[in-house]
Amino acid sequence: MRALEGPRRELRHMVYGGSATWAEMHDGELRLADGRVVEESAVQHLPPCNPTKIICPHVSYRSRWREFGREGDPVNPSYFHKPVSSLNSHNGELRKPKGHYYLNYEGELGVVIGRVMRNVLPEEVWDNIAGFTVANDAGLQDMRDTDNKAMVRVKGADSLCPIGPGLVTGVDPREQTLRTYRNGNMVQEAVIAEDLVFGIDYMIADLARHITFVPGDLVLTGTPCNSRSLDAGDVIEVEVSGIGRLRNVVVETPAPRADIGHQPQDSEEARRIALGNDDGVPEHLR
Repeated sequence: MRALEGPRRELRHMVYGGSATWAEMHDGELRLADGRVVEESAVQHLPPCNPTKIICPHVSYRSRWREFGREGDPVNPSYFHKPVSSLNSHNGELRKPKGHYYLNYEGELGVVIGRVMRNVLPEEVWDNIAGFTVANDAGLQDMRDTDNKAMVRVKGADSLCPIGPGLVTGVDPREQTLRTYRNGNMVQEAVIAEDLVFGIDYMIADLARHITFVPGDLVLTGTPCNSRSLDAGDVIEVEVSGIGRLRNVVVETPAPRADIGHQPQDSEEARRIALGNDDGVPEHLR
């Protein structure tokens, strides 16, 4: 379980002085490999991995399942892809094109693959993980009425997969708490070990029955209840205790030039997912 072992270590990928470089966050300071210490305000963060694929589960948290009015627990996970072009980073802009009704946050834990992995048992997964990061599986929920739940346009648009700030080892994510903050107010909270139905090892081993993972690949692990829509100007922060706090700002961008294809819909299905069901949400998050 190499990603879980040893003291906590956090590596960040960034642009500094015009070049991409890595630094270690140590005692609150960013230290470059050449020994210099730099201020966070002087760097532009990059995603802390370079995946060939990004795979996400549809529903993996009990609170999210029950928010949709379902009983018990889901039996098996199902998954979708986010394209690598959706990658974004700490302090990056989340883009909400003009004309769209709903851009939802989904605070998540991200798992970065460290070794080639295929046809493994769940207990073997941990030795093949490079580390953990924080993610926001953002989505244009007004595009739900197309793509047959493949989420191609819901979750695949540019900028809708911010991850970071860094890649962390030496922390057991199962023992951590996930929280999301909108403009400083907490809107999601879950103790990962208590709310996550399908463990990290389970989901990756399940996928690796048929898919070969390579170093840098990214697996997101799902979101708890209370995903809601954001407005331009909102600051959305996702925190996983012990791993980090990811910050992004929502900006409105021009509508696509081509007025073709499926258009954003303020439909009953879009509202059901984007605006949720408060009956399944803890009182302090409503």
